[in-house]
Amino acid sequence: MPAVNPPRGMRDFLPADKLRRERVLALIRAVYRSHGFDEIETPVVEDYARLHAGIGGDNEKLAYNVLRRGLDADGIRAAADDPAALSDLGLRYDLTVPLARFFASHRAELPTVFRAIQIAPVWRAERPQKGRYRQFVQCDIDIIGDATSRAETELIVASLDAVDALGLEGAQVRVNDRRALEAMLAHFGFAPEEQSGVLITIDKLDKIGPAGVVAELRERGADEGAVAAFEAFLSRPVDGQTLPFGEGQIRAALPDGVGDEVVAHLVGIGDAVSAARGEGEVPLVFDPFLVRGMGYYTGTIFELAHPSVGYSLGGGGRYDGMIGRFLGQQVPAVGFSLGFERLVDLLDAGSDADEDAVVLIHDRDVPLAELVAAKAALVRVGSRVRLEQRTKNLKALLDRAAADGYTSFAILAAGADPGALELKPLS
Repeated sequence: MPAVNPPRGMRDFLPADKLRRERVLALIRAVYRSHGFDEIETPVVEDYARLHAGIGGDNEKLAYNVLRRGLDADGIRAAADDPAALSDLGLRYDLTVPLARFFASHRAELPTVFRAIQIAPVWRAERPQKGRYRQFVQCDIDIIGDATSRAETELIVASLDAVDALGLEGAQVRVNDRRALEAMLAHFGFAPEEQSGVLITIDKLDKIGPAGVVAELRERGADEGAVAAFEAFLSRPVDGQTLPFGEGQIRAALPDGVGDEVVAHLVGIGDAVSAARGEGEVPLVFDPFLVRGMGYYTGTIFELAHPSVGYSLGGGGRYDGMIGRFLGQQVPAVGFSLGFERLVDLLDAGSDADEDAVVLIHDRDVPLAELVAAKAALVRVGSRVRLEQRTKNLKALLDRAAADGYTSFAILAAGADPGALELKPLS
């Protein structure tokens, strides 16, 4: 028998799973729209050259490429050593590269400051494992055309509000700035040409710890004096970790020499987020070692954290250089992406039922005209209705309906008045 499972790293969703996913998406969309963002849609494929232009970081290596049409066996053999000759299109591996292309295509039709929502599947040739899939949904909001900290503030507040709407109160955003990272590495003595490799190692700090990071830096052949200075910085006593987000915490977490402009930028974001949220303590934490692996980030970077899990639930940052690749001029841009698949896994399934979803159970002898008339009457008053023929094991039928999100049931007999149906709760 041929295999009937979906491809590895991809999933089917049963009705109850799909219902939950759509409810989460609807809540996220509603919050984002309330913050003034507008939803767009882009094709699932983009030009191969665009997806492999050096702006997608390591994700470019995970792209699914589409074989050029019309290539015969000889053509494939001739182009075997040149992926660009074999493929002219590829499945999108994120939503940021398509957005940059979209803005470059439609700039004249868009407002000066454009606030975009993109919620759609993306594809990466990952090694499938728990929580990591080859097809998954991304929930992105981006602001293009605003170089000020207002853009970061709007993204952070909207994202926190979305998580709150899902019932996951208590989330925090870890914040850093790539300019602060670069200044810190220069302070320790890392040469500019080795900083990208150093950041790859520092990004593993949560996984392998300070000793592991220092050991790997030495294995990579990084400048020994710089590694020693960094090691001393990691082992210093830190008093500022308990301070609320603000200049004191940021200064305590950084070495001397980081520019006042960067610190003031981060402090301004904290003050604005605090004002918007109306809370006593701003839900931000400064993390001087937050890296975010994408090489296109140019300024503020952030990750969404929740105390119930040890991994991030989303993140993003400023990527002012990307859109200029398509337009030939710099356009400021910053985005925040929620980890939709991880968020769905955290949510309680108990709220997935429709408020007014009815299973209309009928006897075998009910005429078709009476059956559809009764269903139509319920639909007209706003109910979701499923028709089910009565079975011997009525409890199993009702349990299945409850699992699928239905909240009540009625039994229709032949000749009964549709207006006199008695609705009973399933729970």
